[in-house]
Amino acid sequence: MRHFLIDTDTASDDAVALVMALNYPAVKIEAITLVAGNVSLAQGLQNALYTIELCGQKIPTYNGAAQPLLRPLKTAQVVHGQDGMGDIGLELSGRQADKGNAIDVIIDTIKAFPYELELVTLGPLTNIALALAKAPEIAPLVKQCTIMGGIGKGHGNITPVSEFNIWVDPEAARMVFDSGMKMKMVGWDISRNHACIDEALSEEIRNIGTPLATFCMDIQNVVKNFATTTSKLPGFDLPDPIAMAIALDSNVATLTEELYVEVIIADGLTRGQTVVDHTGVLQKTPNMEVVFEASREQFLAMLKAAVK
Repeated sequence: MRHFLIDTDTASDDAVALVMALNYPAVKIEAITLVAGNVSLAQGLQNALYTIELCGQKIPTYNGAAQPLLRPLKTAQVVHGQDGMGDIGLELSGRQADKGNAIDVIIDTIKAFPYELELVTLGPLTNIALALAKAPEIAPLVKQCTIMGGIGKGHGNITPVSEFNIWVDPEAARMVFDSGMKMKMVGWDISRNHACIDEALSEEIRNIGTPLATFCMDIQNVVKNFATTTSKLPGFDLPDPIAMAIALDSNVATLTEELYVEVIIADGLTRGQTVVDHTGVLQKTPNMEVVFEASREQFLAMLKAAVK
């Protein structure tokens, strides 16, 4: 049995990633921790708990940071809808987090499963940075931290060079990237290139006919418009689900390289840029396994299996 802790700012793609993890064999999700990002902390909690309930499970779920370390929170509701779940009328209120603080839960869970716990981060890295600041000794105890964030190659989705999760809290991202944890970066370029769902494929998945299949497609209602008009994609993409697929099965990542990656914390267009030293010109020790290619076929097979 593998042990996971998922840190999420739950909106429409995070929810699909949670469905994939909750329905994957031989993985036990020890805890889900919430961070502000796509939506407010309170909204993200409701979205996560709704998704867990839909999967018929009960996972300890905790509130974490309600804002970035140093900056005001900028959400992505223009992308995901005001409720983060496509504004399709889901009942996203009234649920309660478990008692406890996400930062302490992250620390305690890593220590409870030394060299076994696998972290998957689907939002800004605020909670992870705070945990590392409070207990830096946890860094080498993490078996693997799979990060949906940054750009391995290509352009960004919030500035021309930056990806949203890292952009929201670049200071936290820099702390995590510099922590010495064993990390794998699944950038937005992987989603854009390998996890786009066009209308025909969306209908194919919806026609699986289960409540989960319908849910996972319907909540993309708002992001579909943003992806096709602003991001110029052929459909909506699923960044967190393909990152989760790689966390669940490393073979989904078909080309990776150990490289040094630095996060830019300046303001302006380069805020949150992940500068990947592709050629080693900086002569710094690699701190990240960067994913450059992934199997679309394996990802889609895992997605379909999760909603059957």
